[in-house]
Amino acid sequence: MDILDQDIKYLPGVGPTRKKMLSNELGIETYGDLLEYYPYKYVDRSKVYTIHELSGDMPFVQVVGHILSFETFAMGPRKERVVAHFTDGTGICDLTWFNGGKYAKQNYKIGTQYLVFGKPTVFNNRINFTHPDLDKVDSEQWRVENGQLTVDSGLLRMQPYYNTTDKMKKSGLNSRAIERLTKTLIEKLPPLPETLPPFICNAQHLMERDEALRTVHYPQNAKDLEHARLRLKFEELFYIQLNILRYASDQRRKYRGYVFSTVGDVFNTFYNQYLPFPLTGAQKRVIKEIRKDMGSGRQMNRLLQGDVGSGKTLVALMSMLIAIDNGYQACIMAPTEILAEQHLQTIMGFLKDMNLRVALLTGIVKGKRRQEVLDGLLDGTINILVGTHAVIEDTVQFARLGFVVVDEQHRFGVAQRAKLWSKSANPPHVLVMTATPIPRTLAMTLYGDLDVSVIDELPPGRKPVQTTHIIDTRMTSLYDGIRRQIHEGRQVYIVFPLIEESAKSDLKNLEDGFEVLKESFPEFRLSKVHGRMKPKDKEEEMQKFVRNETQILVATTVIEVGVNVPNASVMVILEAQRFGLAQLHQLRGRVGRGADQSYCILVTPLKLSEDTRKRIDIMCETNDGFRIAEADLKLRGPGDLEGTQQSGMAFDLKIADIARDGQIVQLARDEAQKIIDEDPECKSERFALLWHRLRQLRKTNINWAAIS
Repeated sequence: MDILDQDIKYLPGVGPTRKKMLSNELGIETYGDLLEYYPYKYVDRSKVYTIHELSGDMPFVQVVGHILSFETFAMGPRKERVVAHFTDGTGICDLTWFNGGKYAKQNYKIGTQYLVFGKPTVFNNRINFTHPDLDKVDSEQWRVENGQLTVDSGLLRMQPYYNTTDKMKKSGLNSRAIERLTKTLIEKLPPLPETLPPFICNAQHLMERDEALRTVHYPQNAKDLEHARLRLKFEELFYIQLNILRYASDQRRKYRGYVFSTVGDVFNTFYNQYLPFPLTGAQKRVIKEIRKDMGSGRQMNRLLQGDVGSGKTLVALMSMLIAIDNGYQACIMAPTEILAEQHLQTIMGFLKDMNLRVALLTGIVKGKRRQEVLDGLLDGTINILVGTHAVIEDTVQFARLGFVVVDEQHRFGVAQRAKLWSKSANPPHVLVMTATPIPRTLAMTLYGDLDVSVIDELPPGRKPVQTTHIIDTRMTSLYDGIRRQIHEGRQVYIVFPLIEESAKSDLKNLEDGFEVLKESFPEFRLSKVHGRMKPKDKEEEMQKFVRNETQILVATTVIEVGVNVPNASVMVILEAQRFGLAQLHQLRGRVGRGADQSYCILVTPLKLSEDTRKRIDIMCETNDGFRIAEADLKLRGPGDLEGTQQSGMAFDLKIADIARDGQIVQLARDEAQKIIDEDPECKSERFALLWHRLRQLRKTNINWAAIS
């Protein structure tokens, strides 16, 4: 058995009780888990000060000396403050404990030399350290040279700090306790085997694994730490990329795709007679990439990224028409009923009176109507099915499913996507669409098995939305601007931050706000929409706005996807500081869909945190979804990004950070690609170490299925 698989309870200082706490709070079950629980910061402990040099505004420092005496002060029933008077010969300071004073008196001896580490403050005109760290030092380990106090290098290093929970701290498992356990483990471990072959380590100038794992916990200096972190980050990202590329390579070899060699009457009739506007250069390029895939004989797996309003649905429809020309059915799957119905209306609007049968299948299609859809799919008379996850139910069977479009993929798990494949003799071609632009480094990791196409051009005649930020004390001038727009024939969205559908206070804000707005705009008609309304009522209110029977739609984020009203030209987002960047960008995408100039107004209080101000500034600076996504990734990290959490795709990286380590992601991917190119079947003896390690990692708790 590998020593790193050893149960953590057998590590001296742990035992069954602490094991339970480590397991429940941090997921640490084995020696390996503890070794890979990395510090989140380090404090430089390479200098020792004299008490004479200290002042109350200094950061963490250390001094060497001995305790002169202890003093105890009562602090109410059964509480006491313990103070140790401490000297190094240049002055006297106090060490104070409000908790754990009894332990201090029993364990720290008067006259013994200690290295004291803590944050100095001034109390009663004397330097004071509250709850300091004390390490015993032998007199040989410290000395004065030329008036400068020095300590043996074994004690001088960068102090690691580990994240712990309140529950752990209460039971004595604070950062220092984790550090001591880690130190015990590192002293106990034999040299650890290498997990990357020399040709990779040499090419990338990487530190050996054993040295990196020891150094990352106890670096002697910042340079060593940087080398250790680079090695561990590279390895973590490399194996994720190797797994993704291996999976993609397997899929390509295993599954033959349907060959769609014909671009026939259906496509050409649509292109020549029904195309609503000329395609942009970006749309033409993407259709060409999709056509090439569908004619290649291998199954297409392509991610189509494009901002809100860039014309992804039209590209998806034209791709589906190619499938129909070749005698196959197509299907588009959306995450919500509203979005599915929106797609149905859009597609039927595009196709007009073409002789094609398009059907809808969602949870609300029941009884006789549902049976008609199921029969039409089975006998092949339905050409295009639009639906929600209801499409993947076992009762839904197709005659010849050849092409699948998955919209807003991040809201579907990988298993759901795979379920669609099983409805066809060969897996159908898959086009995954997203209007949430995904930064390149994240796309390489989330969607590494997909080829990527990008529509980076808006249809002709579209004007970029103008975004402005106003303080909530300027509502009167905002209302004047809204009136002007409505008098010009436009419509307006006003969004309240009901982020959680269960937040009663938010719902009350929306209800109260709606009444205030009705009083403020007595000359206009208003609709109201939120997620806790009955679907029928919600749809009715939406449709009133679509038909311009109401001029102002007061809503929550339920309008984030699936509402297309070209006449709406103003988006007001109240309390914009409570929304994430991706959400703000999606909401802004609801306007700017017609030829008129559109506006997005972000309303916040005057006082904002630094991060929030950055978010608001980015929104005002750019309409570029990719720039916004990159900024979002840097501000929040991949685990918090819109969508990555819903699907279990926020993978638990232990040391790498996709937002900040983009260059390492690319290096790791390039190195992994070389190996797959040379050994696609994973059988070469030269790479045996890599395939063995990958098999080991796939048995761990990393959600590898989500990653591929």
